[in-house]
Amino acid sequence: MSGGEKKIKLESALFAGFIVTLFLSFILISVFSSGKDTLYSAYVEDESKNLQWRQLNIMASDLGESTPRYLDLGYNVANTMSTPMLVNDWKEPHRTMLLIVAPEKPITITEADAVYDFVTKKGGKVIVASNNTNAQIVADKFGVQYKDAFGGVLDGENFYSVRNLSNGEISENKDQQNIWALASVQKEVQEKNKGCTAEQSAQYDDGINTCVMPVMFDMPTAIQVLTSGEGESDDQTSKNYVERNVHILASASPSAFLDNAGDRNIDNAANEILGQEQTGLIIRIDYPNQEVIDMPELGTYDEIDVTGSIVFVAGQSAFANYLWDSEEAKSTGRESFCLHLGEDPRPCWTSQIMSGPDEWQGNSAYFETLIFDMMEFDNQELSNVITSHPDQFNIVFDESRHSSSPLVEPFSETVSTIVLLTSDVWLKWLILLNMIALLAISVMVVPDKENWRHVFDLTRFRERPKKVLPEEHQQRIKEALMSKVRLFHDLTRDEMTMKTPAEVQSMIKDPRLVELAFSRNRTYTPDELRELMRTIRRWGK
Repeated sequence: MSGGEKKIKLESALFAGFIVTLFLSFILISVFSSGKDTLYSAYVEDESKNLQWRQLNIMASDLGESTPRYLDLGYNVANTMSTPMLVNDWKEPHRTMLLIVAPEKPITITEADAVYDFVTKKGGKVIVASNNTNAQIVADKFGVQYKDAFGGVLDGENFYSVRNLSNGEISENKDQQNIWALASVQKEVQEKNKGCTAEQSAQYDDGINTCVMPVMFDMPTAIQVLTSGEGESDDQTSKNYVERNVHILASASPSAFLDNAGDRNIDNAANEILGQEQTGLIIRIDYPNQEVIDMPELGTYDEIDVTGSIVFVAGQSAFANYLWDSEEAKSTGRESFCLHLGEDPRPCWTSQIMSGPDEWQGNSAYFETLIFDMMEFDNQELSNVITSHPDQFNIVFDESRHSSSPLVEPFSETVSTIVLLTSDVWLKWLILLNMIALLAISVMVVPDKENWRHVFDLTRFRERPKKVLPEEHQQRIKEALMSKVRLFHDLTRDEMTMKTPAEVQSMIKDPRLVELAFSRNRTYTPDELRELMRTIRRWGK
């Protein structure tokens, strides 16, 4: 076997290996994603009832239709299917909120870095909701810890009962995972006795600073602020000092504990009893005084101060259809009041709110207010043309953290991988070097051309080029003359053909060449033809 054939086989093997790898990747991704239901998606609307309750389509619809202040105007709602790493490339990041709800896939360090920069450097807004450690890498960037427990957090005081719709019975102690909390919006409130509605809290007075709203959770975990953010310092004299405000907006009761063993027994040593500031359910961290470019007045752009904000929620169920909307909640046995009132002495949110509305209106009332407050609607430096139009603010659902259909998943993973690889400087260089290496391999596997040599073999007349007969020399010289005349006068073949003999003679002018061109009876000797060839070469110069 020759070396050229070996190289051709190597090239074919490399190409076949690439095709097989691509095919196997597609098959494996499809296999691993098959059989998994898509949950907590903003765009799934036709699942069975049990699955549809755990979607976010009602939330997406409500946010796109209205806001607490502008009831007939909603946000611009979108989604990202590839990766949240693209947040810093979005237009107007300080007017954009990223919603990461129920991440089924762990968030990578690179993605977490992008989210951190989005909040702390671009003034972006983020809500992260999870009841497991898939969101922990993002939380680490901000000094927050998600507790990890098999049975989640159980609260023996602040839990609500659920009615069994088939027999009308009210479940009791087993509902300790169904936790309710009174949540503030802007900052931590000690005296949680003033209630409000979403519309009231969105007015221009300061009522939002002190009012609270009831929020329901289903099997949440607990979150806790441990330290400052990654690379941040609380010391104002340090070069790493970063101004930020941390507020625990909602917490479970002091009797809450982590059900690590899954036996719902507070006396089990394996179950962790949480201490003070360890029972957080909603934590808000603000990074004020960030300078961005926007429109302080109509038609002008300048630097304005904005606030980057991130909110950590201890359970994704708080955003699901069956807790977001009060009507959906009723279809799952949940009411706007405490079902245990009159039957159980444990507290209820209605007994703690002394003034203002005390009914639970669905979690939408609270989270719509929270989202509205996190946005820049009350930023006095921002033009009223923007703040009076909610569609100038963006809500982006991160759909990349959910399982997709077997056909969509390979393409989503491919786009995510491309974005990941091209978002890191070192990975960019690695890809470039790999491409150069592959190009070098492809060059090496191209077979070399055979050596060429001319063989002078006087015995093989049949392979010699065809000779011009002597009687054809005069005609060939005549054709060469006419071609040179045509090209000299910049004529096409058709234009030359249309010329009359007199016009052609005037173009040639030289009598000897005119005779060559038009004489039919004159026969030239070889010496005369050689002299005419020299004359033709000199003609036109």
